[in-house]
Amino acid sequence: MLLSTTSNLDKGSAMKFINRIFAAGYIAIIVLFFCCALALIVFAILELWHGIGAGADVPLRARFNSVVECVGLLTIAVAALELGQMILEEEVLRTAQMSAPTRVRRFLSRFMVVIIVSLSIECLVAVFQFIHDDPMHLPQASSIGVAAAVLLAAWGVFVKLNKSVEEIEPEAMKEAKSEDKKVST
Repeated sequence: MLLSTTSNLDKGSAMKFINRIFAAGYIAIIVLFFCCALALIVFAILELWHGIGAGADVPLRARFNSVVECVGLLTIAVAALELGQMILEEEVLRTAQMSAPTRVRRFLSRFMVVIIVSLSIECLVAVFQFIHDDPMHLPQASSIGVAAAVLLAAWGVFVKLNKSVEEIEPEAMKEAKSEDKKVST
C-alpha cells in the first residue's frame, strides 16, 4: 500500500514538473510573438514615415504603396499579438486541460477568427497594391480572399455541427464561462 502511494506521488510530481516545462515553453512562445509584433510595428512606423515623408520627392503611387504596406504589417502584428494572448489565456492562465471538447472548440474558434480576419485584410492590401501596379497578379490576391471565405464557411459548419455537443455537455460550458470571468479579472 505504501509503495503504491509513493508511486502515485512520484507520478504526480513528475506531471507537475512536465506541466511547468510546457508552461515555460508557452511563455517563451508568447514572448517571441510579442517581440515579433513589436518588430512589425516598428517596421510599419518606418514604412509609414517613408510614405508620408514630406521632404522627399516621392511619387504619390509610391506613398500609397508604403501606407498600404504599413496596413499589411500592422495586420500581421495584430495577428501575432492575438495569437500570443490566446496562448497565454488558454494554455498558461487556465487550469482546464485542452482535452475537454468545449475547450478545444473555443480555442479553435479564437484561432480561426485571427486567421480569417488577417487573411481578409491581407486580401484587401494585395488587391489595392496589384490593381495599380500589376493587375496580372489579381487572381493570386483574390485566391487569398477565396481561402478566407472557405475557412469562414468551414468554421461555420464546424460550429453548427458542434452545437449539439454543447447541449450534451452544459456543465463544461458553465465551467468554461466561469474560467473566462477568472481570466478577465
